[in-house]
Amino acid sequence: MSIFLREHYGNSRLSALQIVKDPILFLAFGFGSGLSKVMPGTMGTLAAIPVYLALLQTGQIVYLLITLAIVVVGISICDRAAKKLDVHDFGGIVWDEIAGFLITMFGITYSWQSLLVGFVLFRLFDIVKPWPIKWLDRHVEGGFGIMLDDVVAGIFAAMVLRFWF
Repeated sequence: MSIFLREHYGNSRLSALQIVKDPILFLAFGFGSGLSKVMPGTMGTLAAIPVYLALLQTGQIVYLLITLAIVVVGISICDRAAKKLDVHDFGGIVWDEIAGFLITMFGITYSWQSLLVGFVLFRLFDIVKPWPIKWLDRHVEGGFGIMLDDVVAGIFAAMVLRFWF
């Protein structure tokens, strides 16, 4: 038994290997980061950092368009993953964390400090879920619901981050 991986995932009892081999689940699990037994959401947000750093090499319009594509495609990815796992918002589904972090960091000048504060703020809003995030998390179903609470958490974190950077 691994100290890093679960024996199985979701009510479908899928193995880590089954998840990594399935393209939809591989993406939904944040390129495998959501397989973590401990803090999968935080691991998914960590997996978003290289994506963010790559998007920094593009202009803001490309960054925004790719982030919007990640959000829109994420609705289907998360919905299909939830159905395959037979769990609505399984913790290992972290594509929404990737989208939320990219939203948090949009338009912020890069520094290690802005990256760290953005990371912490996004995780804080995603974990604490102040209104209306908690309401959205509980009342909006499917892939749209899985994505929406993290998109709003990303927007909230971005608004606070703008005060510092």
